[in-house]
Amino acid sequence: MEPASVRPQQLNQALTTQCVPLTTKEMAMSDKLTHTVHLRNLLIAPRKVRVVVDQIRDKPVAVALDMLQFITKLGAGPVRKLLDSAVANARETHGMDVDALYVKSVYVDQARTLKRFTPRAQGRATKILKKSSHVTLELGVR
Repeated sequence: MEPASVRPQQLNQALTTQCVPLTTKEMAMSDKLTHTVHLRNLLIAPRKVRVVVDQIRDKPVAVALDMLQFITKLGAGPVRKLLDSAVANARETHGMDVDALYVKSVYVDQARTLKRFTPRAQGRATKILKKSSHVTLELGVR
């Protein structure tokens, strides 16, 4: 076939047949051996969640899950669910080995702040700032 006689549909078919997609195992073996997940708009203040996530940073996944199970802070439950979800996604979508995963980085950013007012003495009102958090967790392979 000459390039002038190739129809656009045939050209697209030719281009798609030449491209071979990578399998999940090949993607996992590439230089990108991380998996990132986000928890958005958690209605717990960032400083309270940071106390929890600072304890699981750079730990293997099994150890981090055990630690989160026995931490009595309010932020431990949502962070544990996020870590469970990240491990399941890394295993299913990227084919990563669960035993080799560790918490590469985890950080908490401040999300939106809900502004409320409460009545005070002598007809005044004061602000109540209900802060929320964005948690980002990145798993790596050792």
